[in-house]
Amino acid sequence: MDKTPAPTVISRSVAEGEVPVRRGRGRRPTDEVRRDILSAAGALLLDEGMTSFTIERVAARAGVSKTSIYKWWPSKGALALDGYFATVENTLAFPDTGDIETDLLTQLRAFAHLTTDTAAGRVVKELIGAAQTDTDLAAAYREHYSGPRRRLAVEVLSRAQRRGEIRADVDPRIVVDQLWGACYHRLLIPDEPITEDFVVGLVSNLMRGIRS
Repeated sequence: MDKTPAPTVISRSVAEGEVPVRRGRGRRPTDEVRRDILSAAGALLLDEGMTSFTIERVAARAGVSKTSIYKWWPSKGALALDGYFATVENTLAFPDTGDIETDLLTQLRAFAHLTTDTAAGRVVKELIGAAQTDTDLAAAYREHYSGPRRRLAVEVLSRAQRRGEIRADVDPRIVVDQLWGACYHRLLIPDEPITEDFVVGLVSNLMRGIRS
């Protein structure tokens, strides 16, 4: 009887310049596969940006087939967006301590740090640019990133409004546009940087106008 052990599966393409990932035999749980794919996508994006981002390279890093990726993501743009969000989600968590000015400062400081001190700022600019011509990415951006984050901010502001911290006639959706619109303007049109002083002044000026 042949005692030679069964070969391990090598899922990463040497032709793509990646170090092979060796997986044991057997089917991995779906959640684990998705996590590995998103982790690989986020890491590749932050390491090299959208220019070098391909389905093949993500599959290689994650140790999965391209077919596995296409089961969940219709394009590399949609995958890139989900990988990016999975990487930054914890950093951009929105606090709700009961003090809306403090919470807004905390959130916008986190955004400023992420976009100016890490590779995430470059990546999100590339994603926004690519979304102008990639309809799958544009849809994913609205559905999985900007839409949910906008709703979360509106909910936090609405709770503050019910607590009496914000005037009843203020539209929380417009407040979101005023705050994050200003940040994204500086991110995408870098005439001025997103600094600590900018964030503090932005929140302070706005709160003077909307506080009860």
